[in-house]
Amino acid sequence: MRKLYASEDRFLFQSVRSELDVRDIPYLVKNEFASGAIGELPWQDSQQEIWIVDENWFPRAQAVLASLPTPASSSIDSGPWQCTECKEINGEAFEVCWQCEQPRTEA
Repeated sequence: MRKLYASEDRFLFQSVRSELDVRDIPYLVKNEFASGAIGELPWQDSQQEIWIVDENWFPRAQAVLASLPTPASSSIDSGPWQCTECKEINGEAFEVCWQCEQPRTEA
């Protein structure tokens, strides 16, 4: 057996499982019901994992994983940005200019 994937994001985890199911790739889910132990166990020990049962399937499973879209990050570049209205420099966490309340726009 060989570990293929682990994630705290249940939606992404289920997406991987669904893709493996469609392709009939045999796998085992480890820690599927361990979320109730969070706090009693370290988070690493209770995180859901997908393990490929037969080593011969591992390259195919990796290809499936690589073909899945990565989670979308913000469409706006991270980092400080300059307001198009008042030209104030705002920190990357701000989606609205702190000076004039103009929404952040792409350059």
